[in-house]
Amino acid sequence: MAHMRRTLLVALLGTIPFMSQAANYSAERVTEDGIEVLVLRDARAKAEVRIAPKVGNNAYSMKVNGQEIFFFPHKTVGEWAARPGMVGNPFLAPWANRIDGEAYWVGGKRYLLNPALGSYRKDGNGLPIHGLIVYANDWAVTALEADDASGAVATSRLVHHREAERAAQFPFAHTIEMTYRLRDGALEVETAITNEGADAMPVMVGYHTYYQIPGVPRDQWKVRVAAKEHVVLGPKLTPTGETKAVGLGDPATLAGTQLDDVFTGLKQESNGWTPFWVEGGGKRITVEYGPKYTVSVIYAPAGREFICFEPMTGVTNQFNLAHEGKFAGLLQMVGAGERWVESFRVKASGF
Repeated sequence: MAHMRRTLLVALLGTIPFMSQAANYSAERVTEDGIEVLVLRDARAKAEVRIAPKVGNNAYSMKVNGQEIFFFPHKTVGEWAARPGMVGNPFLAPWANRIDGEAYWVGGKRYLLNPALGSYRKDGNGLPIHGLIVYANDWAVTALEADDASGAVATSRLVHHREAERAAQFPFAHTIEMTYRLRDGALEVETAITNEGADAMPVMVGYHTYYQIPGVPRDQWKVRVAAKEHVVLGPKLTPTGETKAVGLGDPATLAGTQLDDVFTGLKQESNGWTPFWVEGGGKRITVEYGPKYTVSVIYAPAGREFICFEPMTGVTNQFNLAHEGKFAGLLQMVGAGERWVESFRVKASGF
């Protein structure tokens, strides 16, 4: 009831409070280096999350007992915002990873991308990568609240089709709501996508979250790959349509190993979640995927002190592969007026 009263009050006033506090949790809006930052705190678990709504709504920092478990190699948020790069928790939409060429298929129709608009990046092979909103600045904060039942919560909304260049590249009208929820020391990231158009639209989104174990060298890290199938990639890192059994150890050591790999056949537990983890020096970070995240990309380049567990709703180049009859069962669609919702969770122990 208290949660409903606060939500109603915010709606009536048309503003979001700068601070909401309960016995154990707090949610605060501050300004750092001229950048709006949302700060969620869990006092009992000594956990803190920082989100930059105007820089892709990225939760760029998660500290547990004062130790940073997200990879953020910048001194300040202002330094990062001035030249934003892939750190923290980037959201990839309306496509995750690569599209093999500057066109994609949906529902038997071929849609062209327009590189002249400059609204997407290309990888080293010239392929469109990571969608259109990694650094979007038009996220609007719609809720910031804390109570001892729900935890510390921040919700922001982005209207995809309000921006003309985005609509030109992906002409499916939709709204995205992202909710960060810090509770009992765990961070849940919930994504809700509402189809505002008259036709069914594809959902091919994901997160490219960067994790680190501070104070423990990368070669001492071990990784659990909770998947049965390893997707075979071609020379441009797009799937060939083939899979093979996962040949990594359980757990696998990162010493002498680098990963930029796609996995399917995720090993769901009885509660429907799939836990991946990295551990070293008695510290562990666990990333649990909700059931609609049917694919995982794991990125751990040699010589870099981070690993990315990336929950995805489909494989790389999913739009075009489904049209070719490959991995077609993985392509998720949301009907006109319908809403797609899923979460993943981040937990840390030993810090």
